Amino acid sequence: MSKPEYELFDKNTQAIIYNYQQAAIQRMLDFDYVCGRETPSVACIVNPARAGLHKCFFGGNQVLIPMYRTITEACENHPNVDVMINFASSRSSYQTTVEALNTPQLKTIAVIAEGIPERKSKEMAALALKLGKVIIGPATVGGLKAGAFKIGNTGGTVENIITSKLHRCGSVGFVSKSGGMSNEMYNLVSQNSNGIYEGIAIGGDMYPGSTLLQHLLRFEANPEIKILCCLGEVGGTDEYAIVEAIKENKLTKPLIMWVTGTCAKVFPTSVQFGHAGAKAGSEAESADAKNAALKEAGAHVPQSFDEYGEKIREVFQDLKQKGVIVEKPEIAPVHVPMDYKQALKEGIIRKDPSFINTISDDRGEELIYLNKTISQAFKEDIGVGGVVGLLWFKRDLPPYAKRFIDMVIMVTADHGPAVSGAHNAIVASRAGKDMISSLVSGLLTIGPRFGGAIDGAAQMFYDAYKRGLSPEEFVVEMKKKGVNIQGIGHRIKSVQNPDVRVQIIKEYVQENFKSHELLDYALEVEKVTTSKKNNLILNVDGCIGICFVDLMLSCGQFSEKEVQEYIDLGVLNGLFVVGRSIGLIGHVLDQKRLKQGLYRHPWDDIAYMLPDE
Repeated sequence: MSKPEYELFDKNTQAIIYNYQQAAIQRMLDFDYVCGRETPSVACIVNPARAGLHKCFFGGNQVLIPMYRTITEACENHPNVDVMINFASSRSSYQTTVEALNTPQLKTIAVIAEGIPERKSKEMAALALKLGKVIIGPATVGGLKAGAFKIGNTGGTVENIITSKLHRCGSVGFVSKSGGMSNEMYNLVSQNSNGIYEGIAIGGDMYPGSTLLQHLLRFEANPEIKILCCLGEVGGTDEYAIVEAIKENKLTKPLIMWVTGTCAKVFPTSVQFGHAGAKAGSEAESADAKNAALKEAGAHVPQSFDEYGEKIREVFQDLKQKGVIVEKPEIAPVHVPMDYKQALKEGIIRKDPSFINTISDDRGEELIYLNKTISQAFKEDIGVGGVVGLLWFKRDLPPYAKRFIDMVIMVTADHGPAVSGAHNAIVASRAGKDMISSLVSGLLTIGPRFGGAIDGAAQMFYDAYKRGLSPEEFVVEMKKKGVNIQGIGHRIKSVQNPDVRVQIIKEYVQENFKSHELLDYALEVEKVTTSKKNNLILNVDGCIGICFVDLMLSCGQFSEKEVQEYIDLGVLNGLFVVGRSIGLIGHVLDQKRLKQGLYRHPWDDIAYMLPDE
């Protein structure tokens, strides 16, 4: 359900964090946990330097937050996100904010950076107004909705969040320019009322992206907010817009407001108070003049900032007596574990794991592969192919795909004792090496010339197919490069003497796969190559690699990007390793069972070519 227009955030709001601000992200997630949110408020991170995953805590557990290089990619992958918190520097904040404003799904953008040129700030504000969006900032700490969502470092530490009762909604809407004063005010409001509902710091620059009045009008429209609180500043005329809104009955809820900087009159010259806009250029821009105008219009204006809390208490008690505010039972905050270093000091430890595991869990009563217990796996008879699907691809593959993996492992299990892997395993075994050492000796020979052709064939054929090369163009291109087409050619087999293994796999794929476009393409390439030489057939390595790409493309569980990623990761070579390990172990056992002695290569099989005297 969509939020009302007057609400920027709710308990389901998720944001994009622009730039890699780890501390701010963790503070947001700690706030989420204290508030009892079920999902983290940070959906993803845009980090132009690198994509990947960010590991952080959500309560006592760790979560992985995806990281993308661009705003576009982040939005495509997280269509529910409507907030971006922009931690870009002052040099790039304008460009990234404009991009975010022009992204339809993003409705609220918080701009944290200071020092953005005034012209750029005006342009951002005008664009936001034109598009009906909200900018918080620049030069802001952000804002929050109590019990629901907070921007970055707003509200400070978890301890301050709890002290200020920001883990649950109150009845007060607060807005100011100052982020530092916002944190102070949240605490002051909590001591003198039932707490903050929403708090916003619009930022201290001369031309913020949104005004004090814009947020007060949102608070006015929100039936949950009963009291309006605001801090103005010396300099500028924004506060007079609030005066007019009160006079025109646009603001009818009690407004408690104080304009800071009344001490400016004791200085002999004009003084700037921290923020770019906090400097009076005329008597009308002075704090005293603004406070007087607000009081005359009907706002509750304290005599000084020291009396602000008393004014809040007076208004709050009055609204309670009138029944406008009905206090609710206090909600206890959820305890958030401390970070490791702090916990060490106090004896409470939250350890950062050294490894991340997303495929299995052996901690419970029963081993789990991805999302299946081992008993489920046996009950459903998923086979080795099913286990490979769960642990390698993190998917429960369809039955025909599981069977195909089983077939691949079967046909790659062994190719006799003469190939390099088996030969090495046999020699190591006869040298007295143990099972593991002998197996590894054989596995270490797997590479581009032995076994690796599965990966190479998948890579070459898929690349050519995606580029739209005809079979003839593909063959010609590889010939010009002087590169053999991996997956094509056999030492013994030919068109007249086909490889039975290829026939078995090919027929299975044609009968069971939803589509097999890459295999069809490879068979057309085979026609071209065998027309030149009859042993340039599609061999078993090539058939496996090509058909496995067809499997991923056609089963509906992999995107094209994921298909390419798995090819690049060498997953197809992994299938060969698993299958061939069966055969290598068989050869090792065979040698040990036969009690074969140390192998020495015969002299007559070595060409000794020493130089003449």
